[in-house]
Amino acid sequence: MTSLREKESYTESLQRLSSAQKGSSGAPAYSRFVNRRIGRYFAAAAYQLGMTPNQVTAVSALFTFAGIAVIAFVHTSIWSAIAVMLLLVIGYALDSADGQLARLRGGGSAAGEWLDHVIDATKIGVLHLAVFGNWLREPKGHYGLEGFALAYESVAFIAFFAIVLTDQLRRAQHVRTGIPTRGSRRTSTLYSLAVVPTDYGLMCLSFVLLAWPLGFTVVYIAFFVANTLYLAMALPKWFRELKGLGELPDREASA
Repeated sequence: MTSLREKESYTESLQRLSSAQKGSSGAPAYSRFVNRRIGRYFAAAAYQLGMTPNQVTAVSALFTFAGIAVIAFVHTSIWSAIAVMLLLVIGYALDSADGQLARLRGGGSAAGEWLDHVIDATKIGVLHLAVFGNWLREPKGHYGLEGFALAYESVAFIAFFAIVLTDQLRRAQHVRTGIPTRGSRRTSTLYSLAVVPTDYGLMCLSFVLLAWPLGFTVVYIAFFVANTLYLAMALPKWFRELKGLGELPDREASA
């Protein structure tokens, strides 16, 4: 690995990454067309530095949780809002970079995927708790609406768990039968645009509106409504899809 890295330039790493992208199934527009591209540059740089995917995951977590801490504990101003937006956007791009770096290095590990999912689950929870705390501390523009942040947290947790579990069951079916499932198919550009209100990356950008309390409140609640509607439609669809896959082997079904 070291000798290959010494011979390979940054541009060559980028070129290799462009042909080693994962499928776009279910990915909304910002995550698919913007975040992965930014993550690609970070992944190539991390490869040149000899970093591991887990190290990139840790750096991603530092940026993300720093941004969340600013939401929760720092008085809201134009500058703090810009700082939150930048920290969350960079953290999300690095979250894409760790997986891309793993593919660049020849493959990831179960421990790395576990770490990535645990950090993702944590940030989903504490992000909305941070918004809840921010609204309690500075109620102007959203007085009496703090409960939406807690409701959003519940929706986000359920969606994250359902998406991860559905993906794991699809993989198990593919390994068992060798037949590609619906989740492995390429998502159209139109679909990516249609589900953009559910895009975590777009929410990261929206935090620049924190300095305009009423504007952020309207956008945040709109995101909550869009994500709730998406989840209400997606859960029955995923259930029907998995029901059509048939039974899992005894060992997987009882796990």
